[in-house]
Amino acid sequence: MKVAFTSSTGDRIDQHFGQCTSFHVWEIGPETAQLLTTVSAVTTAEDEEDRITARANAISGCSIVYTMQIGGPAAAKLVARKIHPMKTNTEIPVCDIIGKLQEVLRGNPPPWLRKALNARDPGTFMDAD
Repeated sequence: MKVAFTSSTGDRIDQHFGQCTSFHVWEIGPETAQLLTTVSAVTTAEDEEDRITARANAISGCSIVYTMQIGGPAAAKLVARKIHPMKTNTEIPVCDIIGKLQEVLRGNPPPWLRKALNARDPGTFMDAD
């Protein structure tokens, strides 16, 4: 699955969704993880809603975005696009989050994550419910 991180360097989640300059997009699976690309989050839009839309478009195709902070309107716009926003509230190394995600993927992912994975890649996980 593709996961975006708001990070100034790519090493730590250290930026607010609405103020970050780039998104670091990783492909993360149960056993492997690799950086795919760094996407610019800089937009010339002057309207706040347009800026949020531009940022959401920049990470379309991602299942999750990890950020230090995110406002309600931005989070709602992401959820509507089937991108799950995850707030860390503090700076956290990207590698720590990747390791935790891989651990969850190797086990029994929670329903919201199974749903996100199935939406992006049908057949990845089967619901036992």
